[in-house]
Amino acid sequence: MTERTALQPLAGKPPFALARELQRVVSSEACVEVDTNRYSVPWRLIGESVSVLVEADSVVVRHGGQAVAHHAVLSGQRQRAIEPAHFDGLVGRAFQPRTEGEAAPAVPAPPSVAPAAPLSGALARPLADYEAVAGGRF
Repeated sequence: MTERTALQPLAGKPPFALARELQRVVSSEACVEVDTNRYSVPWRLIGESVSVLVEADSVVVRHGGQAVAHHAVLSGQRQRAIEPAHFDGLVGRAFQPRTEGEAAPAVPAPPSVAPAAPLSGALARPLADYEAVAGGRF
């Protein structure tokens, strides 16, 4: 009974850490889904299995024992937390995240290319040029 009287309130703090550890596979959009929200990870991990630690205010994604992404927990549903650095190194235009409901940007038409002139009966280049590029004879 003496123990009970010595106990003090925790001022609204839970008596234990609220955390969940989840296993996810990185989607083709370089994201993992947690509670209907999507959190970005480095694009090189697409298709890889990762561990996701969800705490009260943060989401930490680990791969191979290393933390690869840190995000604040999103409060709503069907939202995205995107870190532009996770898309560095991709070929193409720079990544610009869209907001929910925003339409995809229009893709510009390819530049017009004049059709190549038809070749006559002779090759356009000597075979030695092709051999040099291909690395040997066929």
